[in-house]
Amino acid sequence: MDDSGKLMTMLQHWLEHNDEHADTYAMWANKPPALAIGGLPELLNRISAETKKISRLFEEAISLIESSGEK
Repeated sequence: MDDSGKLMTMLQHWLEHNDEHADTYAMWANKPPALAIGGLPELLNRISAETKKISRLFEEAISLIESSGEK
């Protein structure tokens, strides 16, 4: 596998892993009120949203490789 193929594999892996992290942050934001320490749930939801923005960047990188024909 050439470097382009390796990079594509890594980008797809990072995207999947990043999405899993975003879901985990959102899950913890919705835990029982005992964990609602001074705006922590809101902060975890913001972290989840920012992580999802990073996922869109991974998707953009994947699209660039796909459109270049370098799969």
